[in-house]
Amino acid sequence: MNATTRLLAIRHGETDWNVGTRIQGQLDIPLNATGRWQAARLARALADEGLTRLYSSDLQRARQTAQALAEATGLPVHEERGLRERAFGTFEGQTWSEIEQRWPAESERWRRRDPDFGPPGGETLAQFYERCVAAALRIAQAHPGEAIALVAHGGVLDCLYRAAGRLELRAPRTWQLGNASVNRLLHTDAGLTLVGWADTTHLDGAEHDEFSDGGKA
Repeated sequence: MNATTRLLAIRHGETDWNVGTRIQGQLDIPLNATGRWQAARLARALADEGLTRLYSSDLQRARQTAQALAEATGLPVHEERGLRERAFGTFEGQTWSEIEQRWPAESERWRRRDPDFGPPGGETLAQFYERCVAAALRIAQAHPGEAIALVAHGGVLDCLYRAAGRLELRAPRTWQLGNASVNRLLHTDAGLTLVGWADTTHLDGAEHDEFSDGGKA
């Protein structure tokens, strides 16, 4: 039976390092006040989506985002290490400009999306793609016909977009990966298919104040 599974791939809310263009990788950075507000708005928007399972990367910026959704839906959060952001090794903690200055040759290979390049101590792009796409497919195959939320990271979403669009790893990115965005895919026996991408309408038309995430920032 070719049951269709709905996947809502969600990027975590904003962190201070997102704002500062600092590479987080697998460093465990929490949401900032804006990120907590985004998570709360996301949770309200998806409360009646009919989700049956909630999976999250085990890094806290994803877990905090998923926890808001868990409170709105009553679903438990299942942590999945395979949904972690790419390991960037020595690049982690650095800004993009610092990486370009300190490691110009490596920075160029990264910018060219060389599938075989990995920062010292980190994953190659090809390794990362195989790891996170395999995790998403494993989850989808375990829950045929259900509606699943996957709370993860920008790099993971990029890989899922490429897998669903049958795009090469070297292809330039032309799609958005916004914080707290909702990205919709379907999974069947034929693989992943894109349905909708980069939905952030739940973040529009609402004033962000210091009490909107349930407490003072």
